[in-house]
Amino acid sequence: MLLKSVFSGFGGQGVLMMGYVLALAGMNEDKHVTYLPSYGAEVRGGTANCTVVVSDEEIASPIASAPEYVVAMNYPSVVKYQYMVKPGGIMFINSDLVSECPSRDDIRVVKVPANTLAHEMGNDRALNMVMLGAMVQELGVVSRDALTKALETVFEGKKRTLVEANLEALEKGAQFIVSKS
Repeated sequence: MLLKSVFSGFGGQGVLMMGYVLALAGMNEDKHVTYLPSYGAEVRGGTANCTVVVSDEEIASPIASAPEYVVAMNYPSVVKYQYMVKPGGIMFINSDLVSECPSRDDIRVVKVPANTLAHEMGNDRALNMVMLGAMVQELGVVSRDALTKALETVFEGKKRTLVEANLEALEKGAQFIVSKS
């Protein structure tokens, strides 16, 4: 198994956190993982993206020039990455902020209303975990236990109270995918 993915959006949407949690979850399952974050000088509101590669075998390069999976949290991310997705790949889009889908017919588009789902939970900031929950449910790349352990690692100490809210957001995204099936 080799999963090459890119997470992209505005700074402040939790794009880097999505990738980091996926990378930690992969490590929790003893997989080989690379995590390569990138963000502009102005973090909140600027552009941010990260590349995550998860594999059962050693990873030759942390760069995913032709990722199989892209999570696009905003329209500029769709524009930037729609032609980079490998044929047969999947682009997960935040349908609350993206009204125009990629025009390619050789990739699948999964529309997730991440802002709406997070708002329904009463936690607008959880849209990143909603989207990650949808992606993981669709791909089955890591287990829920591994994601739980990753969140517990990320929110150690004083931020421990945020674990439950983020787990709820992961579940909300996963349930969205299940309900579409």
